[in-house]
Amino acid sequence: MNNLEKIPGFGASDPTDNRKLLEWQSRYPPEASREIRLEAIYLGCLLLASPWLLLAFFCHAPHYFWKFLDASFQESVARYGLAWIGGMLGGTLFAIKWLYHVVARELWNLDRRLWRLFTPHISGGLAFAVVALVSSGMMKIFDARAMHTPSVVVGMAFLVGYFSDNAVAKLTEIADTLFGTSRSKEKHITKPEGSIEKGEK
Repeated sequence: MNNLEKIPGFGASDPTDNRKLLEWQSRYPPEASREIRLEAIYLGCLLLASPWLLLAFFCHAPHYFWKFLDASFQESVARYGLAWIGGMLGGTLFAIKWLYHVVARELWNLDRRLWRLFTPHISGGLAFAVVALVSSGMMKIFDARAMHTPSVVVGMAFLVGYFSDNAVAKLTEIADTLFGTSRSKEKHITKPEGSIEKGEK
């Protein structure tokens, strides 16, 4: 069984990483090890910064940026700031998990760097969008009033950020419901002449 076949199970499927006892040296060349450390430092900085940024928005620390806004607008800025940072925290943890797994499995490559760099920020943007949709009342499965509680906002944003693929799938369903799909429209427009719709006599 090769490394690619072991990806779904990750550490649980083979905790040895195909290593022998006392084989502790890195199998990556120095140049690759340096690039891996740079990515680890970048993600580590995001991980350390996220709690402090959450605390800053929770305490309205950047008050001088919005001191001329009404209280309601200040609350909105704090809510969506918490949503973005909470989502970024979830995306950062997800990227870190994948980084140490692919390094251990000898699957790390430089072409995946953009994915690891942008995943935390994409997660933050998705969390921001989901919290905005819930607050607007468009996503009826959630209570819009709960979005006025900071801990609920952070918790939901974290889940959206960590499970960003699932969040994108759900947003796609919402978009299909609101706007329809281009394929269904094309199918309706290009219907062959003389065809009979179901139920027509």
